[in-house]
Amino acid sequence: MVNKKIILPGGAGLVGQNLVARLKVKGYNNIVVLDKHRANLAILQQVHPDIITEYADLAEIGKWQDHFIGADVVVMLQAQIGGNDYQEFVRNNIDSTRNILEKIIKNNVPSLIHISSSVVKSVASDFYTDTKKEQEDIVLDSGISAPILRPTLMFGWFDRKHLGWLSRFMKKVPIFPIPGDGKYMRQPLYSGDFCDIIISCIENNISEGVFNISGHEKIDYIDMIREIKNAIRAKTLILKIPYDLFYILLWIWSLFDRDPPFTLQQLKALTASDEFEVIDWPGIFNVPYTPFSKAINVTFNDPEYSKVILDF
Repeated sequence: MVNKKIILPGGAGLVGQNLVARLKVKGYNNIVVLDKHRANLAILQQVHPDIITEYADLAEIGKWQDHFIGADVVVMLQAQIGGNDYQEFVRNNIDSTRNILEKIIKNNVPSLIHISSSVVKSVASDFYTDTKKEQEDIVLDSGISAPILRPTLMFGWFDRKHLGWLSRFMKKVPIFPIPGDGKYMRQPLYSGDFCDIIISCIENNISEGVFNISGHEKIDYIDMIREIKNAIRAKTLILKIPYDLFYILLWIWSLFDRDPPFTLQQLKALTASDEFEVIDWPGIFNVPYTPFSKAINVTFNDPEYSKVILDF
């Protein structure tokens, strides 16, 4: 039923912005977004003035918890993805999760969907990976029945950090550097497909299971960059540079940028050679897979949403 009250903690980010757009197309209008990124909350409110948005530090108890009264669904999206401060990862990936689960139990919210990450099965060890593993364990140990979705690297509308940032960087520089040979296999997931999977969980009352949601195409990092270049019609030169030099340049950048768009830990994760399980999620959730080249074109050339850029 489209009058379900849906709470989206961390809903002002990539997935949340895409999910709100797709929920509204489906007729859902009782949507509450809780987030502590004021600029992106403002963008969401501007694009969708008919939904409820509230600034909330979910690691702290506050008035945001009142929204859980009468809620039908909670889609737990909040996550610290990048940065160099470990305590920020603890607050936003762990402390916030404990608080949200407490409110779900207290208010007898009937449905939880937890957005985990493919990194919980990664060979990498970094702040994001370690805290996302702990976050998923907390949900599993909570006693709350919930489907757990583990997406791989996502891209789509409102992408401010991953492929979206790369596309904007590509437009600004004459040379686009690639670490090493660029042959780092990725399994990028289109956020539109992932949001349709979440909606499928809501509409079909999927209440349990752990699902590895990987992109169905395996594509090298350098080929991803070439697809983006073609989609945005950039003229930059793609140049391979030695990995060690790339690492040093990134390290120098981090000295001058407290919240760099690409960190040394993310570089290590890029080159970790992970390969994630590909399940038949199109069949399980009845969500057709969007080919990478088509999804890239929609991401960067959609007339309504492709020009909306979130704050970094």
